[in-house]
Amino acid sequence: MSRELEPCQKIERSIITKYKRDLWNPFIKAIRDYELIQEGDRIAVCISGGKDSMLMAKLMQQLHRHSNVAFKVVYLVMDPGYNEINRQKIESNAALLNIPITVFETNIFAVANKTEKHPCYLCARMRRGHLYKQAQELGCNKIALGHHFNDVIETVVMGMFYSSLLQAMPPKLHSDHFPGMEVIRPMYCVHEDAILAWRNEHDLEFIQCACRFTENCTMCDNGGGGSKRQEIKTLLRRLKRDNPYIEKSIFNSIHAVSLDTMPGYKSRRVRHSFLERYDELG
Repeated sequence: MSRELEPCQKIERSIITKYKRDLWNPFIKAIRDYELIQEGDRIAVCISGGKDSMLMAKLMQQLHRHSNVAFKVVYLVMDPGYNEINRQKIESNAALLNIPITVFETNIFAVANKTEKHPCYLCARMRRGHLYKQAQELGCNKIALGHHFNDVIETVVMGMFYSSLLQAMPPKLHSDHFPGMEVIRPMYCVHEDAILAWRNEHDLEFIQCACRFTENCTMCDNGGGGSKRQEIKTLLRRLKRDNPYIEKSIFNSIHAVSLDTMPGYKSRRVRHSFLERYDELG
């Protein structure tokens, strides 16, 4: 007679069974293709409390248990000033999923709440800075963020439509202000639909948005409603009806940029023109 699995065991097993193709395999693909983890790394897996970061924590936990590459992990939760319900939800989900979180407090929401202009931008910058600093104090050389495939392609389209930039979200990057620290995105190749399917399969409930400003509105990128990112999500869904491969096409395009056809580009914050090499190329 087989033993009944605990909820956490069922959730873990589904990652490498039912959702192996859609979650585990693309996760491993990103780790390998982009060389995100090296021997001796100490990685702060940053958990905001949403579905993406919670799944990332489980994927990293599974990898840590079974990888031939020796690395260490810290499951880091920053409290920027959550309300009691959100804080409790994160802690209860971490307990359910058997994720040993390390929580640290900040006053980010209180500070950002005092500014009328671009509070979300200020909040995001402060959150990233606090995460870097705390991870460094814990002896980590990398922080892992839960951005996924759809975040990547939406960022590309948003940059073109609203910022007049053809830019992407790299799978890893060095910190400008914290020498020796890197950001990695282990879920770079994981589609959001697969994350939602996994969440729904196990009746999991995660916080929708970590931001206090969005608790009574719908302008948050994670919460839906009227955000620019949500507009792009809707647009891509419509385009996908006619071209089922449009998301993959956008993703592949940022891996095959033809600089020789671009009239201008930026590198290391310096603008360049095609005229600089026009005669040479001719």
